[in-house]
Amino acid sequence: MGALKQYIDLYREHRGLIDANSAAPLNALRPEAYRLLQDMKLPAEGDDNYENCDLEAMLAPDYGLNIARVDIDVNPQATFRCDVPMLTSSLFMLVNDTFAAAEGAVESLPDGVEAGSLRRLAIENPDEVCAYYGKLADMANPVAALGTLLAQDGFYLRIRKGVKVDKPIQLVNILENGMPLMAVRRMLVIVEDEAEAKLLVCDHTQNPDMNFLSLETVEIFVGSNARFDYYNLEESTEKTTRISALYLRQEAGSNVSIDGLTLFNGTTRNEYYTLFAGEDAELHLYGMGIEDASRKVSTYSRIDHAVPRCRSNELFKYTLDDNARGAFTGRIHVAPGAVKTEAFQSNRNLVGSDDARMTSRPELEIYNDDVKCSHGTAIGQLNEMQMFYMRTRGLDEPTARLLLKQAFMADIIDRIKVDALRDRLRLMTERRFAGESSACASCARCGK
Repeated sequence: MGALKQYIDLYREHRGLIDANSAAPLNALRPEAYRLLQDMKLPAEGDDNYENCDLEAMLAPDYGLNIARVDIDVNPQATFRCDVPMLTSSLFMLVNDTFAAAEGAVESLPDGVEAGSLRRLAIENPDEVCAYYGKLADMANPVAALGTLLAQDGFYLRIRKGVKVDKPIQLVNILENGMPLMAVRRMLVIVEDEAEAKLLVCDHTQNPDMNFLSLETVEIFVGSNARFDYYNLEESTEKTTRISALYLRQEAGSNVSIDGLTLFNGTTRNEYYTLFAGEDAELHLYGMGIEDASRKVSTYSRIDHAVPRCRSNELFKYTLDDNARGAFTGRIHVAPGAVKTEAFQSNRNLVGSDDARMTSRPELEIYNDDVKCSHGTAIGQLNEMQMFYMRTRGLDEPTARLLLKQAFMADIIDRIKVDALRDRLRLMTERRFAGESSACASCARCGK
């Protein structure tokens, strides 16, 4: 049985149960997703934009799905503590793919900010959800189509016009179960005109011995002259597979930062699709990954400059050791008439062993002449002259390598605008490069 067929059959046989445990706006899009998926074939490793990623293999295992929304014996308040000290945030949680309200979170939000269960809001205010849900996620993408077919809940965040949220909003995604599980999550974020907010999303797996699959679709709408920062920190396990597709639409004068931080993982596929829909908007798209053992990370990005006078700056960095595999494909599309575009893309990679592999393919697609655009990539090893210099100063080789790798990631970390997160991430990367497993760092019952 093909990977898609098992999910298509599941939906066909249990459609009533899936719909009954969700909400009408989410259910309304399932028939179209079902129709499209029947004619799809999942891309295989080596296909265009999937140089080092096999979606068929990632989705093929027989993970369980909690479509009946059976209560799983997880107390997120007891098992999780934030690994970012001094971070004052409004904290929300998704346990697997079900929203779990953190105590006092809603009360900590200022007027004009709504956050909570996507399912609950879709029941209470379906028109508001229908106006945005599924409007960005392209179901020609099998990741978005499968997520649309199976998602029953998720996280909803709306910042009303002109509201400025001073402290970050934090969403913790927890994977926990006594048997293999697939969590299908949706996120819907609306930042209205002239609003400002920061959202930190932390992905954690609490059971390192269990196989999990996280399938995630994120839709972000940012209004005119609004500012929004989105940080996604992954600290999962070697047995966790993550497939994420993020869609962003920016209106005129908006400013957005997106930062994907993969510190500890198993197999990860991150996709970013961004659209400039209004002039004079700006996007900063950053990411980093620390890969060793047999871990894999694959990133695809597409930035569409559809209107004039917008700016994008894209930088992804990876380190790969042992038998790790990495891939980056980034495409910048500058449409006819999108004059005065400024678009810069860079991918930099350190490969520390003979068996590690990295594939990089930056792309520019430009249809007018009045632009400033560049792209570049580099795949190499640590600079031996720098290593020699540090050794002559009395540092042993492991310490010298650790410091050089930290320095390599510094310009990604330094771009984080949340002080507590930036400082903590420096320590977390140091520990990661030193060989410490941070996968349980946020599990209170592990006592770490």
